[in-house]
Amino acid sequence: MAEPTSAKTARKVPQEARPVPTTEAPPSQPDDLECDLDELSADEIKDICERLREESRRRTVALASAVHELKTPLAVMEGYMELLYSEKAGVLNDKQRRILEDMQANEKRLKRFIADFLTFSAIETKNLNMSFEVGDLNDCLSEVCALWMPRFEQKGVALYFSPEHALPKFPFDSLKIQHVVSNLIHNAWKFTPPRGTVWVSAERYFWERRLREEPTKNEKRRIDNRKLPIAARVIVSDTGPGIEPEFHQEIFNDFRRLTSTSNAPDSIGLGLSIARRLLNAHGGKIWVESKPGTGSKFLFLIPIPKA
Repeated sequence: MAEPTSAKTARKVPQEARPVPTTEAPPSQPDDLECDLDELSADEIKDICERLREESRRRTVALASAVHELKTPLAVMEGYMELLYSEKAGVLNDKQRRILEDMQANEKRLKRFIADFLTFSAIETKNLNMSFEVGDLNDCLSEVCALWMPRFEQKGVALYFSPEHALPKFPFDSLKIQHVVSNLIHNAWKFTPPRGTVWVSAERYFWERRLREEPTKNEKRRIDNRKLPIAARVIVSDTGPGIEPEFHQEIFNDFRRLTSTSNAPDSIGLGLSIARRLLNAHGGKIWVESKPGTGSKFLFLIPIPKA
């Protein structure tokens, strides 16, 4: 498409008098994707990477803004559905009530999509605000479990919370940890069949920051002599179908979902990725222990600063 002309006609400059550019203009993003990297210098490759990163950031911000705009009409819809469900606008028959309940369920899924994507975009654009305050991890977890209890009862799945009363208070971002635990509980609720069980527990844990999961004998001896824990460990386990070992790392990637019909309607594959990133912001870690047919156990660690 031809570029728009200026309202004022510029004085024509003779061809020989026009300045000749001494350097080439930087390639556009489509040109970047078609470049032969073998012919580019290290500085040129670095420049292309920076521009692609900035373009990705701008697109993420633009998409997040569009997603954020969905919150207002969604809140209006939620208000009207609550009004209809209360029957203040008229009595509902059984068929209308079932339709309205289905609408409310899908409205909750959409709210979860929006919350997850806005959190993801905040992390991607480095605009995530962390608020560390000294708090009780047991209270934090208990509150999340209480919020989920009605949905578990409706599905016929048991939910148990086992607190660690000897766990000391320590600084952490309560809302971010609740987001992590809520994502894990949501997955457990989604994959656990009726009459199944989900357990949530917290405990003191000696965290030797190495790649292995279990301490050596000498470390265990040091643990016995050391009275103060250095981490809090939270476990969310279920009696669902389990996860194949080859997916134990992959499920924490962005937009990654396991191939299953049960998680298709209400998941965009960001829950575990967000959990991993929020725990990384705490200096913690998360992993899964699972085998097909034996359920899944998600564990994460939050370091406790020394007093």
